[in-house]
Parts: sequence; structure tokens; C-alpha cells
Amino acid sequence: MAVPGHRLDRMFNPEVVAVVGDKGPGYMWLQNNMPFKEKGGRLYSVQLDEKEIPGIEALGIQNFKSMADIPEPIDYALVAVPRQVSPFVLKDLIANKANGAGFFTSGFAETGEELGIQLQQKLSEMAREANFNLVGPNCMGLYLPKAGVRFNADAPIADDGKIGFLSQSGTHGIMFSLVSAANGLHVSRCASFGNAIILDVSDYLEYLMLDDETEIIGMYVEGVKNGRRFFDTLREACKRKPVIVWKGGQTEAGARATMSHTGSLAAPQAVWDGMMRQCGAITTNNLDETIDTMKLLLNAKTPSGTGMALLAQTGGQSVSITDAFAKAGLRVPRFSDETYAQLGEFFNIVGGSYQNPLDMAGTIQGSMDTLDKILRIVDADPNIDAMAMELSAMFAARQWKKFPDSLDKTIDTLATHIERSKKPFLVILHPAHEAEYVASIAPKFHAKGIPLYQSFERAAAAYARVLAFAGR
Repeated sequence: MAVPGHRLDRMFNPEVVAVVGDKGPGYMWLQNNMPFKEKGGRLYSVQLDEKEIPGIEALGIQNFKSMADIPEPIDYALVAVPRQVSPFVLKDLIANKANGAGFFTSGFAETGEELGIQLQQKLSEMAREANFNLVGPNCMGLYLPKAGVRFNADAPIADDGKIGFLSQSGTHGIMFSLVSAANGLHVSRCASFGNAIILDVSDYLEYLMLDDETEIIGMYVEGVKNGRRFFDTLREACKRKPVIVWKGGQTEAGARATMSHTGSLAAPQAVWDGMMRQCGAITTNNLDETIDTMKLLLNAKTPSGTGMALLAQTGGQSVSITDAFAKAGLRVPRFSDETYAQLGEFFNIVGGSYQNPLDMAGTIQGSMDTLDKILRIVDADPNIDAMAMELSAMFAARQWKKFPDSLDKTIDTLATHIERSKKPFLVILHPAHEAEYVASIAPKFHAKGIPLYQSFERAAAAYARVLAFAGR
């Protein structure tokens, strides 16, 4: 949904897109954005090189040698030209009354070279004077799945995206879009903004917090231009929806790396951490933690407490899952007397236990009715705020492969429980020796909205982060 009146609205909801300077044989940027054309958008090319034009036209895309010849104002342009040419392209975009452009072109201030610094300053002056929405430079630009605008050919086209993601790194922006989709999570809008000479993270964050299609916001950021504005915008955004912040350059060595990457000066980590706490943001350290947290935010009920019921398949795993959740600051309390009485009526304690954590494989023995019964009993316990259950690929994969319907019944049982319960529920499926098989069945869990994790530690960390956010 659009945010009428916002300066980024045209660019984030484009009808006219232009690619400037794309080259064969692959024509990467035009190919990336073919879905935009297929969805009815007007996709143009601007290329002077006579050798490139036949390949562009063979794609069914109209090419112009001059931006002045494009018959309508451009909503968003992707610019891939040598850095010395960039000011001339920006001049033409401004004359076209284009709303904004992502400059894939690099070689600016991040190089430390005098020419790069001068060219970046020139772009900044021109864009500010024209109030032009310049994304980057040194970036991948925008990924708008619903519109069909992409910065990577493998990024999915989807209409159901709920996650807004902002990335100062092009690689992290691409990685997030691909890995989140592999986990059943789709993007609403994503911006890779590189050197951020005009539009900084605060500009994009302001838009996403107002965007009804975006339910949660994530970001990878190395530094900000205006700390006060970022603080105020982040604090307001966190009041409206969850915001997950993955900070690059947390160490002294990492902070040096940000300077050569995007020309960013990293704030002292202690200052940054204090800002995050005051704003109420959820902080993460890497891509996996970011996606793990989003998975729980989107697919689980809101946490209300630290009391965990842990459901393991075997004795050793019951110990390991307990250590993982306890180390994350969560409690593993005793069940109520009523729960113990109900479980004791049928639980197999030969090689099993109905204490918390449960050791329950010998009791379930593949019966989904028995699993459902256990889930109902434990879910009703007043001492329990949330549940985490292990599925063992080491034992179950053989059965699931032989009888595929047994996997489907397991997933349906878990999905039914998640729908009826008011408490968060997490599933841990360690790949063990069946990594390829587990990867092949994971989409079945994602399709049912089941928060699926590969380790006890990752599940525990995600729950602890979301609980801290919910309890602000």
C-alpha cells in the first residue's frame, strides 16, 4: 500500500522504470526487472553504445539514446555507468523529473581517492539542489517484489511480503531476500543504500513504519549520517512495529572495515547499544539471528513470560534443550500437579520421562493423537508461558521417507496446535546426518507457518529476543 504524500512513495510504487547503461551479453539489470514489465510496468533502457542496442531490443525493451526522449517521467531508475559519467546521468534524470534512482556505480568516497571523493560531492550537491531521491551510490538499489523490481534474478516475486529490510550492504540485502524467502518469509520492500549520500537509513525507515504492508522492519546498518534524526525515527518506528537492527562494525577491526566498504564512521558500540535500548529495537549480530527473530515475530503468538515447556524426543536431547534455553535466561519450571497427573495416566516411563523437559518418543511412537494429547495437556499448564519441541531427523527421517504421509500428519498436528493455542510454540529440527533431506522438507513447515529452527540455541535466542521486545 502506498504512503500518499511521502517523498519516496513514487519510487517505492513505480509504474515507470528505466535502466541506464546495462550491457550484454547478460543484460543483468534489464533481466532482473523483466517481471516489472510482465506485470504491466513500463520498462525502458537508456544506452548509447550501438553494439548493445540490438541485444536490448531483442529482450522486447525499448531503448533510448537520450533520457530526454523517454516520453514520461521516470519513477525509479537503476544506473550502472562508469563513475565519471554519473553526474551527467543525474543531470538527465533531474531534467526528466524522475523521482529517484539507485546508483549501482561505485568508486566514490569509499575508495579514499580524491577523484572518487570529488565525484561523490558533485552528485550530492546536484541531488540536494534538485531534491532528488538518490539511492546510494555503491549499492544494489531497490527490491520491490510486488511491483516486480529486483536487484537479483533469484529474488522471488511475491505479493504477500510483510518484512521491510534496509541494508547498507548490497550483499546482505541480496542474502536477506533469498534466505528469508527460503524460510517462508517474504519482503514487502527492500533498499540497499550503500554510501547513503542523500537518502539515509532514516528516510527509508520513516517510510516503512508508515507502510501498512510492512509488519516488521529489519536493517543492516554500518553507520548513520544524522544520529539525532535516526534516534528519533527509530524510537517512533519501534512504537508502531518491531524493528530488528543488525549492526555492522561492532568491533574496532569491523569499524575500520566499514570505512572502506561504505565510507561509514561507526559509532562506539556502547553508545549504539544504549541507543537501541532507549528506542526499544531488537538487536542481532548476523543474518541468521535476524531471520530467526523475524520468523518468531511473524509466525508465533506474542510471548508473555519466561516459563518454557521443553518437549524432547530422547533423554540426552532433553538435557541439551534445557541447557540452551536456561542459558538464554529462560526458566524450565515444574509442571502443575494436575499436568503431572494427566501425563502419568499414559506416559511411558521406560526410557522416558514426563518431567519438564519431556522425554517422549517412546510414548508417542509415531501416534499423532498421542502427540496432540500431550500438546493439549502441557499447553493448559498455568506454569507454562511457551513451548519448544524437538523433532529428531536422526530417528524420524527414515519413517518420513518411507511413509511421506506421516510427515504431513506431523506437520498438520503441529500447525493445528499453533492455531488453537494462545502461547508461542517453536519447533527445532536439527539436520543431523540428513541435511539434504531436511532442507527438502523445511518448506512444508514454512508453508504452515511453523517457526522452525536448526538448533536449540538459535530457537532459545530468538525467543529471548522477542520476549524482551514484548515486555518493554
